[in-house]
Amino acid sequence: MTQQGETLGQRLASRLEREWYAQAGGLTPWLSGLLRPLSWLYAGLSTSRALLYRWGWKKTAQLPVPVIVVGNWIVGGAGKTPTTLALIQVLQKQGLRVGVISRGYGRNNEDLRLIQSDSLASEVGDEPLLIHLRSRVPVAVGRDRVAAAQALLQAHPELQILISDDGLQHLRLPRDLAVLVFDERGLGNGRLLPAGPLRQRARLQAEAKQLVLYNAAQPSTPLPGHLAQRRLAGAVRLQDWWQGRPASLQALHELRQRPESALLATAGMAHPQRFFKMLAEQGLRFQTLPLPDHYNFAVIPWPAASPTVLLTEKDAIKLRPERCPTTEVWVVALDFRLDAAFEQALCEQLQGLGLGARDR
Repeated sequence: MTQQGETLGQRLASRLEREWYAQAGGLTPWLSGLLRPLSWLYAGLSTSRALLYRWGWKKTAQLPVPVIVVGNWIVGGAGKTPTTLALIQVLQKQGLRVGVISRGYGRNNEDLRLIQSDSLASEVGDEPLLIHLRSRVPVAVGRDRVAAAQALLQAHPELQILISDDGLQHLRLPRDLAVLVFDERGLGNGRLLPAGPLRQRARLQAEAKQLVLYNAAQPSTPLPGHLAQRRLAGAVRLQDWWQGRPASLQALHELRQRPESALLATAGMAHPQRFFKMLAEQGLRFQTLPLPDHYNFAVIPWPAASPTVLLTEKDAIKLRPERCPTTEVWVVALDFRLDAAFEQALCEQLQGLGLGARDR
């Protein structure tokens, strides 16, 4: 493809995304309209696939422990990984031994892997590796999440419950509870791919085995749910982050003294502007460098002369300190918490699964 073709493709992709989320600035959503027939084809295929499972022609697998699936209905990040980390903490408070499975999106292979502390993000995926290093729970990645779950349980028979980081559309995977995550984009224009952002048809009725979590300031769909508490936990130097030292809010605030020309904020995520906005709300002045989601850092994206760079933990997991000898790199951590009402609702679901709280 020519460079001109790539530029045109990027323009069309940007235009389509704005149309998905009603951000077309008054322009007619012609591109989304043109793609409606493909959405109908997508709907037909996904409906047929679901019917095969409903009618028993395809079978959902069985696993010896309950599974909580964390997912969303739209493409792009909505906060599944921080939700998974927060869920792990709640489950561990209940005395449960937790494991995590994931596809490992963005890695350079499709192999089934059990993640170790020395695993590489390029081989197991940035988000699964971050989950393992942050929580220290067993994590397995694989395109077939059922096979990943079976391998994880074989290696760790003590596990009592599994969390699937994404997998709502993986119908062979059993789920005892679905945690549905939305951000401020909600359902977008309500259309299925590619005319809209939906990966499956939206069902706007409350379901018994489903909890809804909004990673936003307010609910963004008609579904009743809970609001996540999201803020920056602070900053820590890259070399200290790799040594396991915690982020400090004081360190982040001290960076307010730096001039805008001396600070560069970067993020390889689906919506980097969310990260930049949170930094600005802390009073920092900086230049921005948005990167593609799951950017692999095979090449350092900022100029060698950049004095100070701020990045997310999802980016830090792919960047060793020795690769940035002339740049001061700070990792900005996220403090993501579930409210008390969500925790109570989750505990009630666990009791229904025979996994009540431990004696305190």
